Amino acid sequence: MHKPDPAPLSRFDRVDPLGSVLPVDRPLAEEVPIAIEYNGIGYAVLMATPADLPDLVTGFALAERLLGEGDAALDVDLHESGAGVVARATLPAGRTNALLDRVRHRATDSSCGLCGIENLEQAIRPLPPLAATTQAGRAAIFRALDGLRAHQPLNAATGAAHAAALVGADGTIRLAREDVGRHNAFDKLIGAMRRGHVGWDGGFALLSSRCSYELVEKAVLAGCPLLVTISAPTRLAAQRAREAGLPLVVLARADAVLAQGIALD
Repeated sequence: MHKPDPAPLSRFDRVDPLGSVLPVDRPLAEEVPIAIEYNGIGYAVLMATPADLPDLVTGFALAERLLGEGDAALDVDLHESGAGVVARATLPAGRTNALLDRVRHRATDSSCGLCGIENLEQAIRPLPPLAATTQAGRAAIFRALDGLRAHQPLNAATGAAHAAALVGADGTIRLAREDVGRHNAFDKLIGAMRRGHVGWDGGFALLSSRCSYELVEKAVLAGCPLLVTISAPTRLAAQRAREAGLPLVVLARADAVLAQGIALD
């Protein structure tokens, strides 16, 4: 597993409203280009934190529909260069046509899931109906919210990282991943689950970000039974979640949450 070196300290001047200046040293989160190749084809370049990269490459393949539910996790070879990291993986033989079709519709310089798509049909593809259900209730959600900070060491050090967590039905955080990008953090979590043969088991995903439509799509394609996000959803995200049958809990804060598609007891 590729882990970054400890973040070096960077010098800043702390300036207060009265004009006092104090030199401070602060660690900064790493953000480097990760060039992903599937079957020898340059597929995407993601700006990401260079940690847990096999998880990222596997989760990203699932989100791009290059891997299916029954496919094994990918073996990933990492090659560092002065410019970033090249991550190479080979998809199962039956996924070659899906790879070639998708390559025709995307550029290789964006992580957002929409930029570089050549037509609108590829940008917003139909989602399968979600079959999984959650056994988590109100108490579990608030318990997970209270415990998330303990699973965010990178953000604690830098204040610049998102987290994605797998939460059990009782609210226990079972697994978490961090990245400077909210999409990457969720891909890393989903990839780690696939690589570790870990299921949702009636739990849910908790994300430290807003709820964008891409995160809804990643959740549905990963079979996530409930998506909980700290910030608000976009209108498209809420619509896509309703269409796929994905319950949402958003603006999830210690004092209250907003729920769509689920009755919280």
